Amino acid sequence: VLDLLYPPACALCGVNLSHGRALCDDCDADLPRLEKPFCETCGEAFPGIIDGPFACPNCQDLKFAFEFARPATVRDDRTLDLIHRLKYGREIHLARELGHLASESFAADERLAPALDGGWPLVPVPLHRKRLRHRHFNQAEEIARVASKHTGLPMLKALRRSRQTETQTRLGRKQRMANLRGVFSLTRSGRKWLDGASAGGVVIVDDVLTTGSTVNECARTLRA
Repeated sequence: VLDLLYPPACALCGVNLSHGRALCDDCDADLPRLEKPFCETCGEAFPGIIDGPFACPNCQDLKFAFEFARPATVRDDRTLDLIHRLKYGREIHLARELGHLASESFAADERLAPALDGGWPLVPVPLHRKRLRHRHFNQAEEIARVASKHTGLPMLKALRRSRQTETQTRLGRKQRMANLRGVFSLTRSGRKWLDGASAGGVVIVDDVLTTGSTVNECARTLRA
């Protein structure tokens, strides 16, 4: 009945849709997926031909707590628009498309095969409770929930943000890392899982990766 009153339309081109989708097949296929060559550490794509694995200049002298970051798509106005509309416009139905994009990375990148084989949990980057009250949902959690359905991996809310930080938008990498130091801690579910885990790892899920500082601090907390 709602579809009759408010016909669903593609979030990018506006064409009429059905079957609970938020993107038409053409717009979905046209979104730029990450393809080689890209930095083996942060996942930044590079044009041209590069033989073999490499680290970009931004990552060469850095040691992160995470093994590698693997974006689903490259930076693009359309994907950024979808993320911003989910995050700030509260268009939660867009998480279905973004979560599906995230799940494609597991088939596209052989480095994620151990996660599928070992049933590693998907751990969304948490929001502080004040921001969560304002937004009413955590965009990383919504994306992880959809990716969980596509991959069969469990979603685990293993982390909490124990203090609120200033926005990271205008900060450089060193400032971001200092701003986030000690911000995350384990939840009861996270401690229970870590106590029972004999081996393996986790896949941390966030909506956007810029400098990697947020994911780095999440990984550092889990490793500790």
